[in-house]
Amino acid sequence: MYLEKIQSENDIKKIPENKLKDLASEIREFLIEKISVTGGHLGSNLGAVELTMALHLSLDLPKDKIIWDVGHQAYTHKLLTGRKDGFDTLRQYKGMAGFPKTKESECDAFNTGHSSTSISAGLGLVKARDLTGDDYTVVSVIGDGSLTGGMAYEALNNASKLETNFIVVLNDNNMSISENVGGVSKYLNGIRTADSYLDLKENVFTRLMNMPGGENWVKKIRKTKSSIKSLVIPGMFFEDMGITYLGPVDGHNIGAVREVLADAKRKKGPVLVHVITKKGFGYEPAERHPARFHGTEPFQIDSGIPKKPKTTASYTDVFSTVMVKLGERNKKVCAITAAMADGTGLKRFRNFYSDRFFDVGIAEEHAVTFAAGLAAGGLKPIVCIYSSFLQRAYDQIIHDVCLQNLPVVFAIDRAGIVGSDGETHQGVFDISYLSSIPNMTIMAPKNKWELSDMMKFAVSFDGPIAIRYPRGAAYEGLEEFREPVVLGKSEVIYSEDTIALVAVGSMVKTAQEVRDKLKERGINVTVVNTRFVKPIDEEMLRELTNNHRIIVTMEENVHSGGFGERVRAYLDSLDYSGKVLTVAIPDMFVEHGSVDLLKKEIGIDADSIINKIEDLM
Repeated sequence: MYLEKIQSENDIKKIPENKLKDLASEIREFLIEKISVTGGHLGSNLGAVELTMALHLSLDLPKDKIIWDVGHQAYTHKLLTGRKDGFDTLRQYKGMAGFPKTKESECDAFNTGHSSTSISAGLGLVKARDLTGDDYTVVSVIGDGSLTGGMAYEALNNASKLETNFIVVLNDNNMSISENVGGVSKYLNGIRTADSYLDLKENVFTRLMNMPGGENWVKKIRKTKSSIKSLVIPGMFFEDMGITYLGPVDGHNIGAVREVLADAKRKKGPVLVHVITKKGFGYEPAERHPARFHGTEPFQIDSGIPKKPKTTASYTDVFSTVMVKLGERNKKVCAITAAMADGTGLKRFRNFYSDRFFDVGIAEEHAVTFAAGLAAGGLKPIVCIYSSFLQRAYDQIIHDVCLQNLPVVFAIDRAGIVGSDGETHQGVFDISYLSSIPNMTIMAPKNKWELSDMMKFAVSFDGPIAIRYPRGAAYEGLEEFREPVVLGKSEVIYSEDTIALVAVGSMVKTAQEVRDKLKERGINVTVVNTRFVKPIDEEMLRELTNNHRIIVTMEENVHSGGFGERVRAYLDSLDYSGKVLTVAIPDMFVEHGSVDLLKKEIGIDADSIINKIEDLM
């Protein structure tokens, strides 16, 4: 009823104040209904409904700016800015994105998708505002999970010097994707549960306000560095940095949040508003299982059970099983993740070998250098991070691991096209950024059995090594091809002539499809599973030049700096007289959509590859 009245930004201000709770309920019902069909980020959005409403009631959009850290909690924001109809195509190709997109709405002030960036971006907007003489409010909304990332503190440190208004809203739900860990979480938990502080604060300020001149006393106390908060909560980390701390406040109480935001807007300088919310709030399955409903597939509303239960093991599942076995066989094997124990499949390893499992929070840079320290100390660390998140630690891979040639294993999940999360999450750069680093060895399995074999090889390898594998169901074809893994050696699956398909990892399955269709036309086709992206198998490539008119490289990575470029350069050095076709992702950011559709659109599916081969022939 009330949601229908929200057609554009600021329409929420037309809703009677006594009906805002009804609107919040309608928003939750709408999100649950729509996400149960399309899939998406549910828990984080249900937890931020009232907070988002309070922000929209307190600000004038799009003049004022909200920067959502990560951005997976911005669905209510999209609803309140007139994008209700877009939820039918949420995260689908050419449909509405699951994250803030400046090209989608003026009210999306900044594109986000990775963690811990909002304070830096917000501070930039504040400085731009001040330098250009503009007058608007900037609010960066960051979760306590994102606050475990070092970049957030670099920004807070810089922001503490500000003499103009900048609001940081800390949306504290004690969760990132999994439950938060570490000192920051412990510190915030102390604030959350400090009933003595809350009671004292309320009693003292109430009594002061009832005294003659009490308001002046309250102002003096708030300006004093050693305030009542510092007496009750030791440290007061944010205040000691020079950032005014307001809170904690109940993030599901719209009136309370509006009140504290009004106070924050009056401050000259940086302000941190600490808001307590509950992930999955208002939907029991999501409240009980917040990690499962962080990013969910379509589900049954009454039970929360997925509509299409998983019947085939994913690569992550296979990795999970192998890690437990490796941990049992080798006491030096350790596992490291950056707040992704569930997503990377390390939950079982943690349950069996908790003393050798390390969740460092959303801190990929620290994860890699920490792993380097473990390796220098004689252990065998396996760093498990998604491809698009590992790129955040590029310098650490170079400087702290590869420069010292330390035996760190990088298990790179979600390599290649991941689909509906879009540009910020596609894992299409790892071959390029890792291939450029000396001492780095890179592998990619063709199926689930090869992932197991490669993990065993990697643990025995004395140097930096990365294994990249895709999201989704593990390929179970080509089981009969299982030669031992030998450093730098590929596996020839079918040996013929005329055309050679040299495929990396997930593209071996596609190469099989291409071969089958070309064979129907009477064309001979060799299929090579490269296994090693680096070093490339030069001996195999030399042999292919003898009796193949066309050599096709196939990879789920950008063309620039990829496997195909390196193969082409080597073949050029041999003065190969045949033709070379490089099948890779064009120089572009791949938007959201289903994996199969995206592969077709960018030309790396079987039919597109066949068309390219026929053009060459």
